[in-house]
Amino acid sequence: MKTDTLQQLINARQAKEPVTLITDLETGQSWISAPTDLDEDHGIYPSDLREEARRALSQDKPLIIERGQNTYFLNPFNPPLRLIVVGAVHIAQPLCQMAAISGYAVTLIDPRTAFATDQRFPDVEIITDWPDEAIRNLKPDSRTSVVTLTHDPKLDDPALDAALRSHPFYIGALGSRKTHAARLKRLAALGHEAAALEKISGPVGLDIGSKSPAEIALSILAEMTCVLRKNKLHEEGNAGGENDGA
Repeated sequence: MKTDTLQQLINARQAKEPVTLITDLETGQSWISAPTDLDEDHGIYPSDLREEARRALSQDKPLIIERGQNTYFLNPFNPPLRLIVVGAVHIAQPLCQMAAISGYAVTLIDPRTAFATDQRFPDVEIITDWPDEAIRNLKPDSRTSVVTLTHDPKLDDPALDAALRSHPFYIGALGSRKTHAARLKRLAALGHEAAALEKISGPVGLDIGSKSPAEIALSILAEMTCVLRKNKLHEEGNAGGENDGA
């Protein structure tokens, strides 16, 4: 790999930008492909590999592609997965644990320091700032999920408002359908259009009949995975049940 190609890869990793390293296995020549390259004709690597590079990023796994006499190895480098949880409630405890096992870097936000403690959430980054401020500082991107769990509009609404103004791949909010309908009205009053509000999964999680905090956490992580992997299951089965009522 040439030094300039390696530096491009290092720069992208530091900036948490998704790129694919394309290597010609016959010649050893390598190129960096970013999603923004897809509509540009740089002529630096076979143009028909651009969509394959995008597919490697989407699937988050390497691909081997044959083109004529050449074989190419496409190695995706995605930013780390992150989960931002708003609300140090009972459901948050198993959700943080399950998400960490699944490869997410987990951040918990709750200004209520009596609940957001290291004892209740060991090995989790805890931020006690107000949720909207914390989320703005965290800058959710296409590899970030945001889930609000407090049931308190004073905490959940600012968090959702900030999340909708960023670019997470998933936004979920705990509460019944009635609670969620009222929530959407409040967010609409803050200037969010209907198309944006549809990005919020509420009631949060897949409808698996979950009752306990651990089961609800499982349904949330399952739905996050469906959205992340672009599985149509979340479109067919999303409704999330009444997870936790209120």
